[in-house]
Amino acid sequence: MKSKLSIFAVAVILLVSACQTKQEQTTSPFVKVENGHFVKDGKPYYYVGTNFWYGAILGSEGQGGDRERLTKELDYMKSIGIDNLRVLVGSDGERGVTTKVEPTLQVAPGVYNDTILAGLDYLLQEMGKRQMVAVLYLNNSWEWSGGYGFYLEHAGAGKQPRPNEDGYPAFMEAMSKYATNQKAHELFYDYVRFILGRTNRYTGVAYKDDPAIMSWQIGNEPRAFSKEALPAFEKWLAEASALIRSLDPNHLISIGSEGAWGCEEDYGCWERITADKNIDYANIHLWPYNWGWANADSLIENLPRAKENTKDYIDRHLDICAKIKKPLVMEEFGYPRDGFKFDLGTPTKGRDGFYEYVFSLVGDNAEQGGYFAGCNFWGWGGFAKPKHAEQWQVGDDYTGDPAQEAQGLNSVFSGDTSTLEVIKSQVARMSKLTE
Repeated sequence: MKSKLSIFAVAVILLVSACQTKQEQTTSPFVKVENGHFVKDGKPYYYVGTNFWYGAILGSEGQGGDRERLTKELDYMKSIGIDNLRVLVGSDGERGVTTKVEPTLQVAPGVYNDTILAGLDYLLQEMGKRQMVAVLYLNNSWEWSGGYGFYLEHAGAGKQPRPNEDGYPAFMEAMSKYATNQKAHELFYDYVRFILGRTNRYTGVAYKDDPAIMSWQIGNEPRAFSKEALPAFEKWLAEASALIRSLDPNHLISIGSEGAWGCEEDYGCWERITADKNIDYANIHLWPYNWGWANADSLIENLPRAKENTKDYIDRHLDICAKIKKPLVMEEFGYPRDGFKFDLGTPTKGRDGFYEYVFSLVGDNAEQGGYFAGCNFWGWGGFAKPKHAEQWQVGDDYTGDPAQEAQGLNSVFSGDTSTLEVIKSQVARMSKLTE
């Protein structure tokens, strides 16, 4: 009798424990991945989000800060159903560098601009109030926020070339050295430890415990920049994701990859880095104009080709996602304004058509286990009024286009009514997937 009673008691304990675990999964305040799909507030999560890289700067009270505009932007995005923002934690390096984001967060390794940190705290507080979530990326392979080049210089590799001065071939060749530079990696890891170890000064909530953060992302479009560097590149991403996981068990981890395009066209590499046990979901980026699928003088005429190539690119990555059982987010994509114009109010027929097509693929075949779960268009310009169309200058409003790009090229502004209607209609469609 005693033995049977003990077995019964153990069974009851296990059942209660299982029920508690199930309840925790369905009521977690964090976005989670369960059975290859996003879950938020206990429901499936499909979304149309945007890139809002300058959010932390806008949330500051120093140069570039504008909290009134920030809250206005957040309220507007929330009102049309955008609740997922991809945000740069901060830029690195010296100030006064043409084509680089200002103000800088990390002036030198371990030396931080507290004004921007306060801006990030404020942004997360305001997003939390609105039940919005942030994907925060920590590094950048490109020059516009420092990233690779910053860490290489401080690891002793000497002054690094910049595309606006030396051209992209020279820049990319230099950046290919990052994958094998352990000193540069260690400097980056110190930065990761610092950011993930912070507590929000306004809410008193540790970053690792903040539901306003959906995901830590290793970088913006991390690349190897050469086939020879791919093994070291894969090793670095694995180390970085393991470090993030050790510091924060609550949040999702993602890479920020462009997909095979950012892996030297090696789909096997993309599968390996995405299948890593510490990576929770997959990313791709897609740029029809930049990739030669649509020409500046025939953007509307080239739309069918852009759609066809887009579908093929997404499907090839979705095949891998089905294999590794992880959701896919296309977190960067854009399409220039008609006639390759930049001015506010310029027609966006081509962009609207491309956006509508991409949005329609999100959640497709959800009932049959479809893995395409979300997208973040690039990028949010909101209420900005650009002053210098060809390139951002200090004192200008921030737009979705970073400092090295034409202001208005890929930004969606509050006056782009036709594009906003496309967004709202797709948000309404996706909301039905969560019912």
